[in-house]
Amino acid sequence: MGDLSHWTPRPEPGGAVLTGARVRLEPMDWSVHGAGVFAAVGGEANAEIWEWMPVGPWAMPDALRDFLVTQHEKLRWRTLVIRNVRSEEILGMATYMNIREAHGSAEIGCVAFGPKLKRSSEATEALAMLAAHVFDLGYRRYEWKCNSLNFASKRAAERFGFTHEGQFRNDMVTKGKSRDTEWYAITDTEWPSVKAALGQWLAPSNFAADGAQIRTLESFRQAT
Repeated sequence: MGDLSHWTPRPEPGGAVLTGARVRLEPMDWSVHGAGVFAAVGGEANAEIWEWMPVGPWAMPDALRDFLVTQHEKLRWRTLVIRNVRSEEILGMATYMNIREAHGSAEIGCVAFGPKLKRSSEATEALAMLAAHVFDLGYRRYEWKCNSLNFASKRAAERFGFTHEGQFRNDMVTKGKSRDTEWYAITDTEWPSVKAALGQWLAPSNFAADGAQIRTLESFRQAT
């Protein structure tokens, strides 16, 4: 398991701007990002984004703003907005939560991808950058949790390279229903191979002129 006698707490993630080839991740500042975030993930048109989450949807911008402010203050959420590098349009957001600096563990959650971000190479790059950030800070564990009925989220976790660790039965009561929660994680020893596969998949050479992938992410991961 390794000698951790000299272990020290890790820095808190989520405070830096992260720039990739396709997207830029910026720490949430509602005065700067609020209108764009709400346009991407709020309102009746985007209600389905929140179907399987314990929170939302958000009919009005102020409601989403107040919720995020409360979570940031009480639970130390650290939300980053996701911008398209070329257009500067805000496409969605994701949050570091359950941050345990003393143990080197953090969860990625409240992942709200607007219609233009879903099932795109930009989405995969954003998730890769979020993971790389915590492991670059020396974290040992990176978590993903989702409703057991949210098959899209489970597929996304498995495609990305998270390992399924089990199911917490009767974990929550959300929106009038019982929720079983699936737990996934990547550890620091697993990250190098996951990172290598992501880098190969995101390479420009893996995409045709029309933007379609040439090889799947799973195929690169199986080869590492």
